[in-house]
Amino acid sequence: ITVVELMTQVLIVDQENQEEDDDDEDEYESAAKSAFLRLVPLLVKLLRNLLTSGYSPEYDVGGISDPFLQVQILTLLRLLGTDDESASEEMSDVLAQVATNTETAKNAGNAILYECVQTIMAIDADDSLRTLAINILGRFLLNKDNNIRYVALNTLARCIAEAKQHARENEDASDDGPNSAAAALQRHRSTVVDCLKDPDISIRQRSLELIYHLVNEENVESLTAELLNYLVLCPREHRADICTRILRVVERFSPDDRWRVDTLITMLTIAGRECARSVQSATIIYISRSSDDIRAYATHKLVKAMRDDDGTQIGLLVVGTWCIGEYGDLVLKPYSYQPSTTGDAGVETPQTISFMGLEPSSVVSTVEDITTRHSCPEEVKERALTCFTKLSERFAGIADADTVARLHKLVKKYEGSHSLELQLRSCEYDALLNAIKGVKVSVKNPQNSDDMLGMADGGDAPLSSEVVAAAKEALARMPAVDIKVMQRKRPPELGEELGAASFGEDNAPSKTNGTASGGGDLLDLNDIFGGGAAPAPAASTQQNGTSGGAAETTSASDVDLLSDIFSAPAAPAPAAAAPAPAAVDPFAGMTSQPAAPAAAPAAMMDPFGAMPAAAPAAPAAPVAAADPFAAVSAPAAPAVPVAPAAPTAPAAGGDGTDSGPITVPALSHGGLTVEFECTKPDLWNKQSSTLVAKFKNTTDAPIYGLNFQCAVPKYVTMEMKPPTSTTVPVTAGNNKLVTQTINITNSKLGTKNLQLKLKIGFTSKGTKVDHIATCSGFPAGQY
Repeated sequence: ITVVELMTQVLIVDQENQEEDDDDEDEYESAAKSAFLRLVPLLVKLLRNLLTSGYSPEYDVGGISDPFLQVQILTLLRLLGTDDESASEEMSDVLAQVATNTETAKNAGNAILYECVQTIMAIDADDSLRTLAINILGRFLLNKDNNIRYVALNTLARCIAEAKQHARENEDASDDGPNSAAAALQRHRSTVVDCLKDPDISIRQRSLELIYHLVNEENVESLTAELLNYLVLCPREHRADICTRILRVVERFSPDDRWRVDTLITMLTIAGRECARSVQSATIIYISRSSDDIRAYATHKLVKAMRDDDGTQIGLLVVGTWCIGEYGDLVLKPYSYQPSTTGDAGVETPQTISFMGLEPSSVVSTVEDITTRHSCPEEVKERALTCFTKLSERFAGIADADTVARLHKLVKKYEGSHSLELQLRSCEYDALLNAIKGVKVSVKNPQNSDDMLGMADGGDAPLSSEVVAAAKEALARMPAVDIKVMQRKRPPELGEELGAASFGEDNAPSKTNGTASGGGDLLDLNDIFGGGAAPAPAASTQQNGTSGGAAETTSASDVDLLSDIFSAPAAPAPAAAAPAPAAVDPFAGMTSQPAAPAAAPAAMMDPFGAMPAAAPAAPAAPVAAADPFAAVSAPAAPAVPVAPAAPTAPAAGGDGTDSGPITVPALSHGGLTVEFECTKPDLWNKQSSTLVAKFKNTTDAPIYGLNFQCAVPKYVTMEMKPPTSTTVPVTAGNNKLVTQTINITNSKLGTKNLQLKLKIGFTSKGTKVDHIATCSGFPAGQY
């Protein structure tokens, strides 16, 4: 077992070397793996002997002969059989023997079967062997141990995702064959669905992810019903994601338009307050693209759901209000619908679905009751205002005069609203309704006698037919949206493939030290924050509360905070002979308040881009040291930036060692000043430094929600500790400062100086403030 473990580790290291150096991939394959491939027959024979050997008390565990050695052999065979058809064929028979002859009464047998399944799925096995592996996992789902069931669900999801990925890469291949892994998984569909009722939340979540892979044209109705049932019971924080997944299932596998609309409305009645706005918009689009029969059915059902709702399902109210405004005239007629039957003998005829015709005043009251609730949000009131306006045109000639006048009064209700949007729309809609009636509305301004529709006040002269036609056209039904345009504008994560990014191996953490690549030397991060056009290796970025390995798993949300920082390619900077060089603002493309240009003897090259344009000479005048990053960007001609303040430090001792820390100004913005106190913790290691960021609040109120982030070049490693507090009190009269420690190691000390990208966010006096700066004022050759 020691030899097998050693061979396994050699192959693992070999694979890591291939990933780090793609140019030598063939050499690595021929070195270690090709030598071990000759031992595959020996490994197969050894594994077969373990299966057929009798009872050995020295190595027997739970009735299994040496399970540890069997697991190690299976792991080694998996590494050797990956992408090798000949080796896969040699080990297929023994893998089938392991899968059929291993007992599952004990955990030792389950461990061997689990490793066997992973090996089968990794090598180039035939469909029958893969089906056998899926069946083993299906038996795991019936186990009472939640750990085994969780492992089975996780492995099944990964196997199906890999099969679909393989089918996409090989267009001729298909994952829907009768003997494919997906077809074998369909036979365990009921077992997977039963896992949704498990009290363990982790089991329910993994089974939910797996169900997305089970959906196809044949079972979409039954599985969607299970998803809707789970939507009622699941935690509220998971509902938004489930609603998005249900929308994708409905879009891809819906049997007809009526079922699609019915399912989406049912989903809104369950989770209307949690569903995303994209789900609401998609529901409206599918209703608008349907026939008048389905529009009437959807509007009737939405009116009933809105009456039954307590006002909390915002998504339902938004969609329902829109549909009532567009198709309110359709609900004035009774509607009945009888679902179609499959014609099977003994099947009971479905009941007819009927809706009574509504009175116009009843339709108006339904929407009005929603807007008068104290908890009604403004977005619903905005859509209700549009609804009232359109109903005025829909009910013209149908409703009585009192209802029409009531609608017009509801439209004018918000002319004095505190909401600018409601006030503006109310005035505009009032002008449209008056224009349809031929009434001219004059602007209450003695200097401008034109009415709101741009028609000069001509006394009692009627409005032209063109104006009346334009007003009616503005209130006509909206045209159907092109579904292809909607899908093109959809974010990539809402693509056609269901859950493709939710499975597979865990995301590999980004390394703190990225490998050097061509280009500039300062923070060569052209795409790590989404700003560059070409992909680039990740470099270290850390923020509050991260240290060491925590920085390796920086989330996408944190990455987005610094988008477009490093989008400009680096360029070599020629030396500029100047006694006091000034650093050029590297954020010249970002918007901020421009700062007044200050005189400087010379300017260095922008370390993030090309050389800035020469600025006109300014008269020299003594100026105070200012924050070099106060002017993030100026929209006008580039100005010569202020030279950063020189770091202050006590005089060096006679022995050449530092006698005290060095203070380097980092940034100052919005009343918050940050300074770095730099020290060398180890005199023998000049590359290592400790930076203590000190936060000073110069305002008259505390600063809350401090979030300090830092990015370094690839040749620098960084360990960022959490701040002592996220609340910065007023510094005046307070000797205790908020600090945050950063440990820095500059591997190219002497050739490249330390430079930092800084991002700080905080809340000052109720206002959220974000600021980006660069700190490069460290003493050359020391940091």
